[in-house]
Amino acid sequence: MKFKLTALILALLPLFVSCGGNKNENQNQNQNESEATSKTLVLYYSQTGATKTVAELLKADLGADIDSIVPKDSYGTDYEATIQRWQKEKNANVKVAIKQLSANINDYDTIFLGFPIWGGTFASPVATWLADNNLKGKTVITFATFGSGGIEAATKDVALAQPSANVIEGFGIRNARIDKAPSEIKSFLIDNGYIAGEKSSIPEYGETAPVTEEDVKVFNEACGNYQFPLGTPISVARRQINGATEYCFNVESDGPDGKKANSTIYVTADPDQKPEFTRVVRQ
Repeated sequence: MKFKLTALILALLPLFVSCGGNKNENQNQNQNESEATSKTLVLYYSQTGATKTVAELLKADLGADIDSIVPKDSYGTDYEATIQRWQKEKNANVKVAIKQLSANINDYDTIFLGFPIWGGTFASPVATWLADNNLKGKTVITFATFGSGGIEAATKDVALAQPSANVIEGFGIRNARIDKAPSEIKSFLIDNGYIAGEKSSIPEYGETAPVTEEDVKVFNEACGNYQFPLGTPISVARRQINGATEYCFNVESDGPDGKKANSTIYVTADPDQKPEFTRVVRQ
């Protein structure tokens, strides 16, 4: 009897071992299938075409799907008219009507969400889309086009609108520098691990020091023609990248309430080109 029982256990033992092995194999298979079915959507609203340009570059580099947010009543391309309409809608607490997307948001785990900056945050059609959708558990990476800056504040507003999503500040570029977008987007995606490639070796800025006459000259060349006054540079830190000098200026200006305001303005100066500012971060 003992012999028969022992033989039975030995006969069944490979089956138990095999089941344990299959469980691990199934877990690995399920994980691989999950990674394979993970999808990315580039979703954007574009008024003048600048944000669309960035969106299409992201789509190409990421190999992602793409869709756009379209208001039922177009804003047109006139900047002043857009700002006037936006201000009226904001004051009246108007929720801008938008068309239904072609994409099904539930199919995507990661969304690159793009917009122009209006009044320091995302454009109104994007506000409607955020209010109408639940992005719980999804990763949302912002990208923006702007006159001077604003992606930092806009990303915080996206996070407030979608507190259950993982919201990450992404790529921003001035409309005046949209021709630089192809190379800068590629570097952004590689450096942040969104696509494969050799990451850039970017040094830290040096110590902050009071501006010199030469620094002020660079600042004025970069910012002097901007349509709004950006303030007076007080101090600066520098670094060298690929033969160009990048400046991080601490700037003082008059705020809308008459009080002094501070901001950080980034400027790049290539030896063969006129210095240009890349963005303003208002404090």
